[in-house]
Amino acid sequence: MRVAKRLDQFKAYLGTEMNVRLTKMREEGRDVINLGLGDPDVTPPPHLVAALRDAVSSPENHHYPSFYSNRPLKEAIAGWYQRRFGVGLDPNTEVMPLLGSSEGLFIIHLCLLDVGDTALVPDPSYPSYVAGVKIAGGQVEPVALLRENGFLPNLDTIPAEVAKRARMIWVNYPNNPTAAVAPPAFYTKLVEWAKAYDVIVVHDNPYSEVVFDGYQTPSFLQFPGAKEIGVEFHSLSKSYNCCGWRTGMLVGNKDVIAGMAKIKSHSDRGMYYPMQAAATAALNGPVDFMEVRNQTFKERSDVVVKGLRAVGLEVDNPKATFYVWSTIPKGSTSQDFCFKVLDTINVWMIPGSMYGKCGEGYLRIALTHPAKRLAEAMKRLKEFMG
Repeated sequence: MRVAKRLDQFKAYLGTEMNVRLTKMREEGRDVINLGLGDPDVTPPPHLVAALRDAVSSPENHHYPSFYSNRPLKEAIAGWYQRRFGVGLDPNTEVMPLLGSSEGLFIIHLCLLDVGDTALVPDPSYPSYVAGVKIAGGQVEPVALLRENGFLPNLDTIPAEVAKRARMIWVNYPNNPTAAVAPPAFYTKLVEWAKAYDVIVVHDNPYSEVVFDGYQTPSFLQFPGAKEIGVEFHSLSKSYNCCGWRTGMLVGNKDVIAGMAKIKSHSDRGMYYPMQAAATAALNGPVDFMEVRNQTFKERSDVVVKGLRAVGLEVDNPKATFYVWSTIPKGSTSQDFCFKVLDTINVWMIPGSMYGKCGEGYLRIALTHPAKRLAEAMKRLKEFMG
């Protein structure tokens, strides 16, 4: 049986494949430390769990989600954006709840790209950006993220002829996989550049609330003119410790929101209503738990950064996300190094090349285990590297 040829244009997500492999290794009795998947061990705060439990317990809450008004959730999203970023949003036209932001990352390409259209995609970047462009029939134009530029795209180096034919550009700060953050001046310039070339900016901002040492993440939409040319994805997964709940949002330009709503009217029937109730409670509720959670991630980050530097690798202290982006030893590819580490000491770290050509020479570690377990991983790595 023949499937669509478009499937030949991209690879399956490595994380899924590796979870199967790591599970098999554990079944063989190996003590595997998985530092790959960005699914932390933190849990949702009690008031979220209570809201979900109460809503699930009500017999009236199990119709198709479209049976209920999603206005309370949309208003909660708009209210959160106003309080957190000072961004005013119309709940009716500038807010869209999503079944996790990953759903939106896929659909947005169907909304913005016709076959053959160009999308500017950071390199390295979250692999689903590239896959989504190709599934939609678009063309990927990589934009290098280099360490000497703070892993920011240098907009001045994008050739004018490329910028003129581009329909959209992906931006993601705090960044996965590099953990880099972007200063306000970058966003101001990005808005001006996008207007000049009529490019739609898609900003992916799920890590805004995982921050350290007093850093405060901005929203792309808080910069003048941003809503005219762009949208922003956000998610409760990382902010509210509920990756498995699949609750996200897209906010910003009303024309893009309307296009996405048209597609989603065919692709799903909305978010499970009890989940809407829980997400509304989250966005309208206390956020004091985030400070404790972030301190936990900071302690873990310090353990990993210290361990990597102790074996001679170059790594910056992240200001946000629960990732650490590090160089690998010279003379090896990132994939060869990471798989050799896995086979020898049972520690899995993601090869930077998984995120693009410019990710070669790096690896990514997710701070998804307690500090003691991360220290054990660094101890094994030190022994491995002699």
